[in-house]
Amino acid sequence: MALIDTFLARQVRRGRLTLTHADSRTIDFGTPDPAFPTVAIRFTEPGVAGRIVRHPALGAAEAFMDGKLVIEQGDVRDLVNLLKGNSPWERGGGLRPSMPIRLAGQLIHRVDRINMARRSKRNVAHHYDLSDRLYALFLDADRQYSCAYFTDPANGLEQAQADKKAHIVAKLLIEPGMRVLDIGCGWGGMALYIHAKTGAEVLGVTLSEEQLKVARRRAEEAGVADRVRFELIDYRAVTGQFDRIVSVGMFEHVGPAHYGTFFRKCRELLADEGVMLLHTIGRMGGPGVTDSFTTKYIFPGGYNPALSEIVRGYEGTRLFPTDFEVLRVHYAMTIDHWYDRTVAAKDAIVALYDERFYRLWTFYLAGAAEAFRTGGMCNYQVQLSKSRRAVPLTRDYIGEAEARLRGQAYPPPQGGG
Repeated sequence: MALIDTFLARQVRRGRLTLTHADSRTIDFGTPDPAFPTVAIRFTEPGVAGRIVRHPALGAAEAFMDGKLVIEQGDVRDLVNLLKGNSPWERGGGLRPSMPIRLAGQLIHRVDRINMARRSKRNVAHHYDLSDRLYALFLDADRQYSCAYFTDPANGLEQAQADKKAHIVAKLLIEPGMRVLDIGCGWGGMALYIHAKTGAEVLGVTLSEEQLKVARRRAEEAGVADRVRFELIDYRAVTGQFDRIVSVGMFEHVGPAHYGTFFRKCRELLADEGVMLLHTIGRMGGPGVTDSFTTKYIFPGGYNPALSEIVRGYEGTRLFPTDFEVLRVHYAMTIDHWYDRTVAAKDAIVALYDERFYRLWTFYLAGAAEAFRTGGMCNYQVQLSKSRRAVPLTRDYIGEAEARLRGQAYPPPQGGG
């Protein structure tokens, strides 16, 4: 029996996977199960099997991208769900590369963790400076490229993203006249929402030139460019004082070596009664290593922190931890919507790039969703304050503020932003 056959026989127990080798030999793995998809794949070249055995995620991804792993029944999301769903995080599961590749990956990871300022802009541009049209095809209208918040699992993406903004802004306790800093402002949606809902003055900072163009255009079109400003600047170079700081989906690019720098800078920028809210992907277990597929093709220099690493980052800064929340499967549900929209926009994405990029993007989204559905990833929302009394003694204020925020109208972006 080939090594790939032994590997799949161990991996696939529930659900059915049919593999056709390059020599036309066909083998079935697992047992049909209504909770798991039935998938059929075919290798077009003999070397594919060995590559996947040595490095399951990266090997499978590249074979799929290059058309050497063809899915003949189901799709790439079905394949990822079948393989990862059979080995959930809570049971100690996971697809692991061979020992030499793991050791090499750990060495590369240690180097990448030192995310120096000169590399940060290049790393961000690798992902966020992709075609503006691409993101418009699969994100919500407000261009929220981060975990949504499903107050009801039946909610659509637009509602869940609106609820995410309300949830975060409710925790920030923003009042008219305050100054707010948005670190990693994306295409400007959160900053514009904050101003529209609270009247606060907002500064958004980003390292993505493409995101900056869209954010500035949106502020101009909304007639609030004097109150909602966007700058192409590293957070470490920001000056001034802010009543509130929000950072959504940016901390993943900071790197553990710089967590202390990040939190010390936030404390420096916060006013005496200041409050900040950090929303980040995180690990439910201990510190780990970013997988090679993500490092190579998606987020070079990116790393999702363990909660212990976040805590160590702000320890010693004398910031008060005032609230923690764990969003467990919200991101899986979010990415499922992105995947469906990507598949619906296949022709447009292929026209923008090519078939290989489309396969890369669907593999990325399928794997990311499963990392939150059955893997060890989650989202953390961490509220920190410079004063022990800046935040109410109980959490009741969050729900009350959310209800008020959802009851107010929020103008949608103009001009496709």
